[in-house]
Amino acid sequence: MRVVVFGGAGFLGSHVADALSEAGHKVTVFDVKPSPYLRADQQGVVGDILDAGCVAAAVQGCEAIYNFAGIAEIEDANARPLDTVRFNILGNTLLLEAARKESVKRFVFASTLYVYSDAGGFYRSSKQACELLIENYREAYGLPYTILRYGSLYGDRTDQRNWVYRILRQAVTDGRIVRYGDGEEIREYIHARDAARYSVAVLSDEYADQHVIISGHQAIKIKDLLTMIREMMGGRIAVEYRSPEDARSPFEAKLHYEVTPYSFKPKIAHKLVGHDYLDLGQGLLTLLEDIYKEHHRYTAEAGVLVAEADRPHC
Repeated sequence: MRVVVFGGAGFLGSHVADALSEAGHKVTVFDVKPSPYLRADQQGVVGDILDAGCVAAAVQGCEAIYNFAGIAEIEDANARPLDTVRFNILGNTLLLEAARKESVKRFVFASTLYVYSDAGGFYRSSKQACELLIENYREAYGLPYTILRYGSLYGDRTDQRNWVYRILRQAVTDGRIVRYGDGEEIREYIHARDAARYSVAVLSDEYADQHVIISGHQAIKIKDLLTMIREMMGGRIAVEYRSPEDARSPFEAKLHYEVTPYSFKPKIAHKLVGHDYLDLGQGLLTLLEDIYKEHHRYTAEAGVLVAEADRPHC
């Protein structure tokens, strides 16, 4: 199947693009920046999802579209509401229109568990709007879809915007972890590579026109996660719990939810549960090793960045 992954140079999008290629699909990665993770068997397109002509050219002849493009962080969305509407809602609608004209077999949208929540601000609202528009396109034009509601992600290729990465880097660079909260909050973390494999599995017929939850298998309290990290580092780091009121910014203080992101909504999603997944401890160790190498300027293997001249532009 020929698949275009919009936002395919980012954290999760790049992992999904790789998983699609490994499953035998012909993948085009579309993003506003060149992907440092582009494989030799993938095509890269540098372009803007708001450019309808560029999008139309990219999806010509494709059979499935994945949309990871847009503003993907709650704090960023809350600081930029107009951009959130522009890139998340209008951008997704332009992709839907291109998918309709191309008669694609599946439109896969990256949503969030925050559509269930009273938290999430403009980010949640933009995802809710996109989900409704996708359903409208199905009703009006028969465009098949799958909506993926992702939970708490971690793994390689992320950065300071990801909380797990942020605390691991803090542990390596500062010798301590500061948590604004009491650590009783519960999360189900899933490694991006597992989430990517599950994201490819939804192309099967059983997930057509479905809302699918992709989250972790292991529920863990934040304080237990921090204890695990401390033990991994030989007990050499300190863990400090502070009041959210002491945070220097809302970004640091925001807890989002205590135990569950769910609040009652009439539309229910099915959780996709895989039997083969990366253990949280092993995943943390791998990410910790990457951060340690990065901090100490060690040389690690990296993907080959395709030269700008070799990649199509819109």
